[in-house]
Amino acid sequence: MKVLVAYFSETGNTRAIANAIGDEARVQGHEVDVQTVGKTSGARFSDYDMVFIGSTCHSADVAAPVRSLLDGIPEGATFKLAGFVTHATPMPEDGAWEKEIFDKWTGKCSQTFACISADKGIDYQGFFHCQGAPSHPIEVFIHATIITDEKRWAEYIDKVRKHPDATDIDLAKAFAKDVLMRS
Repeated sequence: MKVLVAYFSETGNTRAIANAIGDEARVQGHEVDVQTVGKTSGARFSDYDMVFIGSTCHSADVAAPVRSLLDGIPEGATFKLAGFVTHATPMPEDGAWEKEIFDKWTGKCSQTFACISADKGIDYQGFFHCQGAPSHPIEVFIHATIITDEKRWAEYIDKVRKHPDATDIDLAKAFAKDVLMRS
């Protein structure tokens, strides 16, 4: 298969996941292009069998350049699509509070990929997410707005600054392998 991994990254987190997905696709024997969203368009996706699109999470959804790219995909596309994001919110499987925060500040990302796919008749193959170390302005926002308790903040920031880590990279590769084996 011919595979495209297009991504938008501000701090390098999403780029690391995009490269892991591209590496796994190559290991699986596919022809792969990995590029930023600024170097492609939705109209070009028809050149590929499988398209992975990655984004940072902005304001609880995919970043504006990714949303614009998704909106530009023509209806009735023949390629398959999978989405991925990096985010600085707690992981939802870590507890009820973490799930609540994740749903509020990151949850719309997966819905955007699924809705665009449904609206445009694209065969949607799934979604991957992992934490990514936040930029300083995002740290300040999260501390002032979302995680104001100092003890919880200290635990959170120590953990999130280490992502994406080797486990995240392995999970991204496993996601890509699963998607590609099903496609």
